[in-house]
Amino acid sequence: MASRSIIWFRRDLRLADNPALLAALEAADEVIPVFILDPKLVDENGSKRLAYLGQSLRSLDESLGNKLHVRVGDEVEVLKELISRYGATSVHISTEYEPHGAARDARVEAAGIELTRTGSPYAVAPGRVLKPSDATPYRVYTPFYKAWCVHGWRKPVAAPKVINAVTPGKDDRNFPDWPVPGGTQISEAGEAAAMSRWKKFKKEALNSYDEARNFAGIDGTSKLSAHLTWGEVHPRTLLAELGDSKAHDVFRKEIAWREFYGDVLFNNPGTDTQYYTKRFENMRYDDPGEKFKLWCEGKTGYPFVDAGMRQLLHEGWMHNRVRMVVASFLVKDLHLEWQLGEEFFAKHLIDFDVASNAHGWQWTAGCGTDASPYYRIFNPIEQGRRFDENGDYIRKYVPELAHLSAAEIHEPWLFLDGYSKGYPMRVVDHAVERHESLARLQEIKEIKEIKEIEK
Repeated sequence: MASRSIIWFRRDLRLADNPALLAALEAADEVIPVFILDPKLVDENGSKRLAYLGQSLRSLDESLGNKLHVRVGDEVEVLKELISRYGATSVHISTEYEPHGAARDARVEAAGIELTRTGSPYAVAPGRVLKPSDATPYRVYTPFYKAWCVHGWRKPVAAPKVINAVTPGKDDRNFPDWPVPGGTQISEAGEAAAMSRWKKFKKEALNSYDEARNFAGIDGTSKLSAHLTWGEVHPRTLLAELGDSKAHDVFRKEIAWREFYGDVLFNNPGTDTQYYTKRFENMRYDDPGEKFKLWCEGKTGYPFVDAGMRQLLHEGWMHNRVRMVVASFLVKDLHLEWQLGEEFFAKHLIDFDVASNAHGWQWTAGCGTDASPYYRIFNPIEQGRRFDENGDYIRKYVPELAHLSAAEIHEPWLFLDGYSKGYPMRVVDHAVERHESLARLQEIKEIKEIKEIEK
């Protein structure tokens, strides 16, 4: 009888450069590829991300010759049933470090199922890059990046030419029917789509990435974040093709930011929801109310902010420059806690990554590691002028302003025709709220100084 091993897919929905898959193939004559849909996890994911995942699973299944088992239920129960039915001798996974995945795998092992861990979603696994002076984790990005480059990573490996996979039974093909929500349009999912996008980006935008990446109105970013989130491409595959030019190095640094935040969350459990810099818990924040609702709907009256929020609602993705602007607006113009925005992003982003999302928010809020100082407050008007000079990005997502010229579109309240198509009035005055934000910062600085004197 042929020996069998289980390859349990999670955030590694690909065949190329998948060390866990290779380990499963090496361990047995046949593999049982499985993806387990835990109903509790499904309930926690937004509709756009679920629709993307459903497409990605079908893409993976096609590449496996329609041999993917998709089971619904508790992971322990599903794995035990598969092990018993097929006589599987090992279960192979890619190591996960984020809180939910790590806790799930610990629970599976506590139930008596041994997991063979090979590889991870990172080029360099969290916890490996340490300061040479005292072997402690880095708290600042730039020295982390330098040490991360020195540490290095292995070269990617091609997809296996032959995968001997068992044929699923009729009860093993529970592919979810998660439609794309009405009025939305999400990017194409799957390993083939990831490689197609990478090829297009290399040809058209990589060599100008250092400058073009900030301009919201052009296709100047890789748009590979969702593919990385679901492991449809491994960061090693991208890193292997980068050179030493400034543009290539800036792109390398963007991949490293993802790895840095994964490392920070691993070394500081709980900072996905809690303040990394504790004194910001003492900041005066407002109650969400109507202001938060208008921010969520893209109706703040600030065109660049509203364009970003509407892009998120429509596509499940937002340009990175704009993510920083809308985050700054929530925390420093509306005086709301960053966790509100983090949760809203988590609900809508197809590229949601718990570490990158939480610590990206904390960076902009000024309370995170390697933080942008709190007093660095993004001006939503000037950011629009700088990074969407002609207003093309705003016109695409805010049709009420499409009739305005480039000179008018960033401050529609200054022009007679600015509100003629129903665009909302400003929810706050940025100049006033900037001073209020700085005053609130001074309050917690004084609290800290008092505590230090009391010591």
